[in-house]
Amino acid sequence: MKRTLPFAFSVVTGFLILAAFFIRPLQNLQQTLLLWYTIVSAFALVVGLLNLVGTHLKNLQRGRNVLYSLILLMGFFGTLAVGVWSFQQGDPFGPYSSLMWVYGYILAPLQSTMFSLLAFFLASAAFRAFRIRNMEALLLLLAAVLVMLGRIPVSEQAFAGITEWIMSIPNLAAQRGIQIGVALGAVGMAFRILFGLERPYLR
Repeated sequence: MKRTLPFAFSVVTGFLILAAFFIRPLQNLQQTLLLWYTIVSAFALVVGLLNLVGTHLKNLQRGRNVLYSLILLMGFFGTLAVGVWSFQQGDPFGPYSSLMWVYGYILAPLQSTMFSLLAFFLASAAFRAFRIRNMEALLLLLAAVLVMLGRIPVSEQAFAGITEWIMSIPNLAAQRGIQIGVALGAVGMAFRILFGLERPYLR
């Protein structure tokens, strides 16, 4: 019963929401179900946060990854306290609020640091990808060089036309092909969930 009821509820609601796109009287029911989904997602977020805190508290008790767990818990509870304090002060998202100070001087620099490190990983991956081993790698290297030459101020005027052609024709065609593949994969996964062949919500 613990597995049958969630499975039946998911299949029925999934088909109702799908049918609402074609049957107008079901649209009000669709809006109600989507509202329920938003409410359940909010509770799931709270459960996820409690699980996160509980997991790292257990790590502290067992002496496993103590430093990382301690930093995470301090950041979580510190940000939570600052957020509650900012709400009590009036405008938590104002330019001079404590919560926005945490965002502007702690979270934003950390995000910039992560993206800066990501740039080095991308450069390393590009170096490995641009090794000329076959014709496809040669074409990839030539396209990348031409695009870079069309983006820098020194050679922008000379290579702007070919850069725009590469970005508008071959690159856009590849992007659309990937998007079509992703969309077909999403549709296939949706039908697998609707027909009960895939049950990730029961794991």
